[in-house]
Amino acid sequence: MCDCANCLSLSTPENPRRRLLLGAAAGIATIGATGWLEAAHAEVPSNDIGGDAALKRLMAGNARYAANKPNVRDFSAGRAARVKTQKPIAAILSCSDSRVAPELAFDQNPGDVFIVRVAGNFVNDDGLASFEYATKVLNVPLILVLGHNNCGAVDATIKVLKENAELPGHLPELVNAIKPAVERASKGDPKNLLTAAIAENVRQAVQRLQTAQPVLQSMVQQKKLMVAGGVYDLATGKVTLV
Repeated sequence: MCDCANCLSLSTPENPRRRLLLGAAAGIATIGATGWLEAAHAEVPSNDIGGDAALKRLMAGNARYAANKPNVRDFSAGRAARVKTQKPIAAILSCSDSRVAPELAFDQNPGDVFIVRVAGNFVNDDGLASFEYATKVLNVPLILVLGHNNCGAVDATIKVLKENAELPGHLPELVNAIKPAVERASKGDPKNLLTAAIAENVRQAVQRLQTAQPVLQSMVQQKKLMVAGGVYDLATGKVTLV
């Protein structure tokens, strides 16, 4: 161990330089701890922003995600505040496909999006009740139906209708829900039926949500709720509104 006079003098609390360094370090630590505590207990931001603003925020986040430039996030920030309440800016009807992650695709914070997922992103009664809760109780101003390209559920429906494919278990119920969109898309004789059916499936889900009584339709008519639709591209990460 070094016992030279200079080293000993630096190690003593009475040394002015050492006191200065220790004080600065303590200050930084205090600021860091205070900042963390403030962030962890920050209030949940209001979602009273309107459907147009909510959609713009989602699409701006998607642009960042597709460019691989997402915001830097502290996922613990606001965690304590969210124990008591949640104020999501949007409710999203998404396909269950593991390659689609709405929170990431729209570059949003925890608590920003309320998500309902089902293979084929169609509206059933359980999903409808969830959206009624999101809009009526949580005051969500926007519902976004999010389909994606190469959707296996829509492709399976096409195979059942065009090739008489047989599916096991409860899968026929899923096909029955998507069948109207495939049939409508087929009437247009599209170059790519799968692509056309995916977009049509989104449109039909949007229409059902817009006209769902007794809750959603009245909120849409009163301009308290916007319902929109989009298709996520698996390769690029971009969402195109339809």
